[in-house]
Amino acid sequence: MKISSNTAVPDINSSLEGNSLPEPDTSSPHQGHTDSPLGGTLSEHRDSPVIPESYEVEEAAQRTRVELRRYQMYPSLSDARLAKVAKFGKRVHWAAGAVLFRAGEKSSGMYVLLSGKVKITVRDGLGRSRSFEEVVGRQFLGETATLSGKPYLVDAHAITDVDAILVPPAQLRALMITEAQLGSEIMRAFILRRVALIQDGSGPILVGIPSDPRLLGLADLLRRVNHPHSVIDPTSESGRQDLRNRLDIGDEGTPLVLLLDGTVLRAPSEKDLARALGILSDFDEEQTYDLAIVGAGPAGLAAAVYAASEGLTVLVLDSKGFGGQAGASARIENYMGFPTGISGHVLVSRAFEQAVKFGADIVIQSEVAKLDCSHSPFKLTLTDARAASAKAIVIASGAAYSQPDIQGLRDVGELGVYFWASSIEGRLCRGEEIVLVGGGNSAGQAIVFLASYASRIHVIVRRDGLSHTMSHYLMERVRSLSNVTIHTKSIVQSVTDRGEDVPEITITSAHGSSSIRSRHLFLFTGAKPSTKWLENCGVKVDEKGFVTTGCVPQSGSTQQQLAFQTSVPGIFAIGDVRSGSTKRVASAVGEGAAVVSEVHALLVSRR
Repeated sequence: MKISSNTAVPDINSSLEGNSLPEPDTSSPHQGHTDSPLGGTLSEHRDSPVIPESYEVEEAAQRTRVELRRYQMYPSLSDARLAKVAKFGKRVHWAAGAVLFRAGEKSSGMYVLLSGKVKITVRDGLGRSRSFEEVVGRQFLGETATLSGKPYLVDAHAITDVDAILVPPAQLRALMITEAQLGSEIMRAFILRRVALIQDGSGPILVGIPSDPRLLGLADLLRRVNHPHSVIDPTSESGRQDLRNRLDIGDEGTPLVLLLDGTVLRAPSEKDLARALGILSDFDEEQTYDLAIVGAGPAGLAAAVYAASEGLTVLVLDSKGFGGQAGASARIENYMGFPTGISGHVLVSRAFEQAVKFGADIVIQSEVAKLDCSHSPFKLTLTDARAASAKAIVIASGAAYSQPDIQGLRDVGELGVYFWASSIEGRLCRGEEIVLVGGGNSAGQAIVFLASYASRIHVIVRRDGLSHTMSHYLMERVRSLSNVTIHTKSIVQSVTDRGEDVPEITITSAHGSSSIRSRHLFLFTGAKPSTKWLENCGVKVDEKGFVTTGCVPQSGSTQQQLAFQTSVPGIFAIGDVRSGSTKRVASAVGEGAAVVSEVHALLVSRR
C-alpha cells in the first residue's frame, strides 16, 4: 500500500535539456506532453478527452502573471527612498567581477544598489545554470528569505564596480515596519521574486518514482516552505535523458536529492533535507519568550502575527512546515475579502511572511514531545531534545485525518491512500476513477479540485447527504459536477487485491454492497487532535481528545476566566485542536487574533 500524508508538490518544469536551465514556461495551456505526472509544466498532459482541466488552465495563467508584474519585481527607488534605506544600513563596495554571494550561503541582508550592475544566476542540482536577471542602480537584491537571514537561492556577480547599501535582516524588518509604503513595495517584490524562482525550475532536484510516499513527503516539505525545486522521474524517457552520465542511482535506489553543491542525499528524512538546505531554523534556548505557539496553521500564524506586531517575543514551532491542512486547500471561496477566492497555500504563505516581518521566530520540522506546565515559565521539550521556555503557551497543533479501520487497507500494495488533494494527487489520478470518503468542507474542496482530473469521483458519506456538514455554496458546486457520484449512508467496507493492477474497493450501505475498481482512496474523515504531547501536564481534554477552554478558576483563585485559556493558567488553545471550535479557516484566524488579548492580560497580571 502506498500512503501519502501531507503530499503536495509545487508546479515544476521536469524536462531540463542541454547544459542550461529552461526559460520560464509561457506556452499555450493546450500544448505539450510529458512522461511523468510529477513533471512537465501546467500546460501539459492534455490527453484526457472528457473533463476540462480548469484548474490547470487557471494555474498556467498564474505562471505568466508573474512575468507581467516585472515592474513590481524590480522597482527603482527614488532619492528620497534611498535616503530612508541608508538610515538602516551601511555602504559596501565590490569591484567588477566580484562575487556578492552564492546560493546556499546565509543571507547577509538586502543590497540596494547605488551604482553599477549585478548579474543574478540560477543553478540546479545537476550543475546547470543560466542568467536569471540583471539588477542595476536604484534597484535592490533579495527575496523572502532575506527577511530572516535564510540562505540565498541565487548567485550574484558584479558586472561592473558596484556601490550599495547593505540592510541586515533585523534592520530590514525594522525598515519595513517604520516605512510602511516602502516596506509594502519591498515585500511585494520579494514575494514575486520567490514565486518566479519556484516556477523557474532551479534549485535542488528530487529524483524518484512519482507515487513513492517518501518522495511525496520531501516534495511536500519544499512546497510548504516555498523552496524552489524540481522533480525527475528516473523511469521516464525525459528523466533518463536528464540523468544519463550524470548520476549513478546505485543499489539503494530512490528518492534522491541533488543539492547545488554536488551533494547527493539518499532517502533523506524531511528534517535531514531541511537541515541540508539551511531552512531548519534554530532558536535561542536560553531566551524566555513571551509566547510560544505550537502549530503553524491559520490559527497559530494569526496568533503569531498579532502577538509579534504588538511587541511580544514570539516562537512558533511546527512538526512539518507552516500551513496546516488549510495550506493544501486548492481554493477557499468564503474567506472574507477575497471575492474570487484564494488558495489555502497562498493565504498561509502571506501570513507566514507577515509574522516573520514583525519578528516572530518560526521553526519548522520541530516536533514538540512534551510540555512541562508545573511552573512558569513553561518548558517545551522537542523530540530532538532541544527545549524552549515561554511565559505563555498557545496550543494550535490542529487535528489530522486518521486512517479508518477498513479491512485489507494495509495489505494492498497498488492502492494510493491520500489525506488531502493537491496538483500532484490530481496528476496521479488523471483520467482514473477514484474514491473519496468524507462530507465536510475539506472534502468538498478536494472534490471540486479533483473533478478536473479524475474521470469519476465516488464520494462516500455516512449521512443522508452533505447539507449537515458542508457549506451550501460548496455543496451546490459538488452536486453540479457531472463526474461525481455521491453514495449516501455508505461506508468503505474493504479493499481487496484481486491479483490485478487495480484494487477492488467494496462500498456497503442499507441497500447492499457494490464494488469500485480504483487505485486511489482519499480520506477526509475521522480527524483526531494532535495532543499527545500534552499528556501528563494537566491540560484537560474532552472525550475525543480536543482541548477544553474557558475553564472556571478554582474556588479562591484570583485568576480571571478567559475564553481560550485551558485548565492550566497561562496555557491557551485555539483552532481545530480546541473543543467546540468551528472548523473553518476564518474561525481559526479569528481565534488566533482574539487569544493575543488574553495573553496580554495574563502577562500584565504577572508583572
